[in-house]
Amino acid sequence: MIGSLRGELLARTPDAELVVEVSGVGYRVQATPRTAAAAGLLGSEVFVHISHIVREDAQTLYGFSTLDERRTFEALIGSRGVGPSLALSILAVHHPDALRRAVAEDDVDMLCLVPGVGPKTAVRMLVELKSRLDLPEVEAPPGTEGLAAVPAAHDDARNDVRAALDELGYGTEEIRGVLAELPAGDDAGLLLREALRRLAGAAA
Repeated sequence: MIGSLRGELLARTPDAELVVEVSGVGYRVQATPRTAAAAGLLGSEVFVHISHIVREDAQTLYGFSTLDERRTFEALIGSRGVGPSLALSILAVHHPDALRRAVAEDDVDMLCLVPGVGPKTAVRMLVELKSRLDLPEVEAPPGTEGLAAVPAAHDDARNDVRAALDELGYGTEEIRGVLAELPAGDDAGLLLREALRRLAGAAA
């Protein structure tokens, strides 16, 4: 498996494909726009970290200017329903640090900025990426300092409630607001009933 390439940059296409010549062999490398731009001028030496994906009908090289980008890409494609093309699209929109922050804060809206990612896909990705990415600590909202961290099971229950409310047609801000008001708990059914009760009361 190829883990990195160092050679001469022969070509760069508008869709961020690089051709890197190493010892007389030109390797086609799919990259993000950020990596393609950082590759430098044609004819110059370039170094890219590679994720080498082998399938029955093809072998594809995906290149990244930093090891962090490659690791994030591999975490993304390890998630259900996220292939290499979508993973590249995500990294084209969000730097790895921004992506980790979005996952840590359950920011569905930020993930939905990526073309092809809807609310359902975003919620599923948030759940799966929590265990795949090295997430930063999130500052507690004002007035909640000192409270115990919510266990992962509670996070899963809240993500289930978020998805259910989205299915029922509630808006992003309504969902965000009611989730912030819900008590701690890992029973998604109870939390959903409480969320619906609060939303009904707000509409009355």
